[in-house]
Amino acid sequence: MRFAAYEYRNRRHVAVVEEDGALHALPGVGSLTGLLAEGGGLPELLAAGSAARDIPAGPHVSEVRLLPPLQPPTVRDFVTFEEHVEGVRRSVDGSAGVPEQWYAAPTFYFTNPYAVYGPHDDIPVPPGSNVLDFELEVAAVIGKEGRDLTPEQARDHIVGYTVLNDWSARDLQSAEMKVGLGPCKGKDTATTLGPYLVTADALEKYRDTDGFLRLALTADINGEVVGKDLLSNMSWTFEEMVAYASRGTRVRPGDVLGSGTCGNGGCLAELWGVRGRQDPPPLEPGDTVTLTVEGIGSVSNTVVAGAAPVPLPTGRRRSRERP
Repeated sequence: MRFAAYEYRNRRHVAVVEEDGALHALPGVGSLTGLLAEGGGLPELLAAGSAARDIPAGPHVSEVRLLPPLQPPTVRDFVTFEEHVEGVRRSVDGSAGVPEQWYAAPTFYFTNPYAVYGPHDDIPVPPGSNVLDFELEVAAVIGKEGRDLTPEQARDHIVGYTVLNDWSARDLQSAEMKVGLGPCKGKDTATTLGPYLVTADALEKYRDTDGFLRLALTADINGEVVGKDLLSNMSWTFEEMVAYASRGTRVRPGDVLGSGTCGNGGCLAELWGVRGRQDPPPLEPGDTVTLTVEGIGSVSNTVVAGAAPVPLPTGRRRSRERP
């Protein structure tokens, strides 16, 4: 089952999306995040969707503005594709290979839940950046709360999946990571989610014998394909990622966990690292990036000019006086 959040005639709705694009709105539901927060996970979501199908269809998906399928309380972005790590390290900091520590656990960072964009929204260039990049990912969405989960338990906590574009200001990211705290403003201004939340049961037919979802991934810029990969090239399953995320803490309904960027052109920085030059060039206003994931759909966003950065002074070198 596919769920969409959309705006129609200045009102927000959540609906089941039929194969022909017809929308069956869930009565009284204006937020998928809120619906998930009521608890129950996948069975309750499917029940709500089935009930909505008994109501006559409303507008067609082509007649509405699609919003992000949910507004997540948290967004954890993992890095689970070995090929991506190898290429981007060479591009961002000139390092070769994959750090041995990377293989120890599915590393992630928290990105900005307040900067989530819809599947067709324009994306402003981050203030102060001249090297904008996309990142092709798939995200799992948590449907019920859990703590210290095993991978087997974690499967019941994943309610569905959506496409994720982790927009990245590579020049800001490269400078920030020299401090040793990871990206902040390099990853802070835009994350695309959409076009739909596809429930976990609908993607089970793509699961391989090792537990990975074998979905085809494609990235194109202005209609030209620049990247192709399979989601099953991840080094950890989503269930393992959820288990790690829940270690010593909680995952809660609506939390989003990104797969990390796929390989073989899942972002420009990887290609730059492999080729030794910025080919294709960084994204500019007017460029349209379309990411497609088998079984889920496509997001297509156009880059537009962003705001100028508000000037700030550099850090002061202090005398270190003591009282």
